[in-house]
Amino acid sequence: MGFFDKLFGKKEKESLNTGLQKTKEGFLSKITKAIAGKSTIDNEVLDNLEDALLSADVGIETTVEIIDRIEKRVKQDKYINTSELNKLLKEEIENILVNASDELYKNFEIPADKKPYIILVVGVNGVGKTTTIGKLAYNYKKAGHSVVLGAADTFRAAAVDQLTIWSERVGVPIVKQAMGSDPSAVAFDTVKSALSKGNDVVIIDTAGRLHNKLHLMDELSKIKRVIQKIIPTAPHEVMLVLDGSTGQNAVEQAKHFTAATDVNALTVTKLDGTAKGGVVLAIANQFKIPVKFIGVGEKLDDLLIFDKHEFVDSLFKLDSKE
Repeated sequence: MGFFDKLFGKKEKESLNTGLQKTKEGFLSKITKAIAGKSTIDNEVLDNLEDALLSADVGIETTVEIIDRIEKRVKQDKYINTSELNKLLKEEIENILVNASDELYKNFEIPADKKPYIILVVGVNGVGKTTTIGKLAYNYKKAGHSVVLGAADTFRAAAVDQLTIWSERVGVPIVKQAMGSDPSAVAFDTVKSALSKGNDVVIIDTAGRLHNKLHLMDELSKIKRVIQKIIPTAPHEVMLVLDGSTGQNAVEQAKHFTAATDVNALTVTKLDGTAKGGVVLAIANQFKIPVKFIGVGEKLDDLLIFDKHEFVDSLFKLDSKE
């Protein structure tokens, strides 16, 4: 059994196929129309292919790059017929994706020399940030790690309440303070608690505001500074959570947060409810940051480790039972 066989069992593959169903229905139907009645890949085919990519919210920049790659391959190989287009397209889409699986983790493992493993979670309100934290806690606990949550979004009472509900649901402890408390103080207490109790993983929620980018930058910088007073190499991961159903708005959010802090991992949520799943390609390609997880449903197991090969393979399978 190879690495990707372990990473993606039958259950995970079915979840991915089903979660991408809306995206691939529109995407594949447009590709089919693009090559209908054609024997070779000509300019008209490429124009129609461009339209298919844009309709899936792959974005202009990434779409142009994919089309350019295909044009070069067609010229290089002299003759490629339309029956080979899907294979060619799959290869080029996979080539532009950044895969985190070999770099950061395997099956919710954590580096042996980084315990507790500190994850700072950022993202605007409403993208599924708190839900993602709950699912992360569940999966890390399921993998055998002891987890503690930090409720550092102290500006919204609802955020602390929601995280508390998730901590109870998953069965992991939470560190929190009164609404309006200093977020960095909560982060400090969370890491101190994890060290004293020997926890393996620390997941800290942060406020999701974009209206004042300077304030956001200052707040996140302060949280990182106080954590580093305890563990100089932390946070080990700054996870940006983006809502895939918002399409290009997610790309704009990524611009703001990558400018405000050193994001080194991405989670894209709500892919099951949108036809804009191609935004995963746009985000990964534009920011060169690994997409670590994708959300394809409401269940705790519906947060999947992202693997670019499996993602692209699923994108080109219309029947979710395949």
